[in-house]
Amino acid sequence: MNRTQLLDPKVFQAMAAVSAAAKKGLGDLGLAELVMIRASQINHCAFCLDMHLGLARRHGESEDRIHFLNAWEETEGLYSERERAALALTEAVTVLTAGFVPDEVYEAAAKHFDEAELSHLIALITVINGWNRLMVSRRVPPGGRQP
Repeated sequence: MNRTQLLDPKVFQAMAAVSAAAKKGLGDLGLAELVMIRASQINHCAFCLDMHLGLARRHGESEDRIHFLNAWEETEGLYSERERAALALTEAVTVLTAGFVPDEVYEAAAKHFDEAELSHLIALITVINGWNRLMVSRRVPPGGRQP
């Protein structure tokens, strides 16, 4: 199968700018990486998992928090209520099975994030889903970063 691993530099730069702005606006780099890892797990994006697992470690995330992220709902005390709300929102936005984010998931996130933070969190979830789709559809392998 012949797939391109190249991405137009202008598209790459635009998406990278959205990612950077969303992370900065959220103001919590560790949480941003957890969100991006969780979306990438759901979307089976090995490229993004490889990248964001490394970044999470560099931002001080523990191995336990990284390893149990796929089962965060079952791990009491490992993630804060704020983080749990962000992860629930990540899953709801990533898997729009009902065609929308359930009100209770959105409201739980809104309790833990002010309006600007919530806006940036949703942008971050949206952009990582875009990255996942770009990398998975082009079959870019882990470590195969080529803009």
